Amino acid sequence: MSKLTIEEQNLMCIYSGSGTRVGLISALEEMRGYLQPDEVELRELTDSTLAKLRRMTDENFEALDLCPDFTPEDPAYGE
Repeated sequence: MSKLTIEEQNLMCIYSGSGTRVGLISALEEMRGYLQPDEVELRELTDSTLAKLRRMTDENFEALDLCPDFTPEDPAYGE
């Protein structure tokens, strides 16, 4: 499995509402359809993320910690 960049992980966290690899792929594909021609950087990031997700197994996806849970007791919560 290719290592995910921080940017790819952040993008996955934003669009991972379904909680599944297939659902995330679908959400990213839909979002990609709304990108404007000048959003080249986001398109490239989306494409690289989609490529890695398609090569990833469901088991590998489930092992990812995409969106860490923060509670009000965590020092980073209020920052």
